[in-house]
Amino acid sequence: MYNNALKAYKSVERVSVSGRETEARVLTEAASKLRVCQRKWDNETRRTLLREALNYNQRIWSIFQTELGKADNPLPNHIKVDLLRLSGFVDKRIFEVMASPSPELLTILIKINENIAAGLRGQ
Repeated sequence: MYNNALKAYKSVERVSVSGRETEARVLTEAASKLRVCQRKWDNETRRTLLREALNYNQRIWSIFQTELGKADNPLPNHIKVDLLRLSGFVDKRIFEVMASPSPELLTILIKINENIAAGLRGQ
């Protein structure tokens, strides 16, 4: 499952835009999906929206974890370690939301995704 996502991610990355822009775009999309869940929390489609948003977010961060763990990853070790710790927090929060859904719990995931995306874009 994640291998297919990783292959698709790498394919799109090579063909269209830089890796940083691709990462920023998918993080922004994940933040957007989570924000829609917050806005539509009382809507009958919330469960479906939440499941899709959390799965999308988890897939992205799983890909990041895989890439960060590769020996040929060019990032400095201290940045890789920090991002891996952050990804651990993201994983934990996703499971917290799954166990006890609350719109407030999504806010930090949205902010993390938006801030990392902004950093990747150099903003």
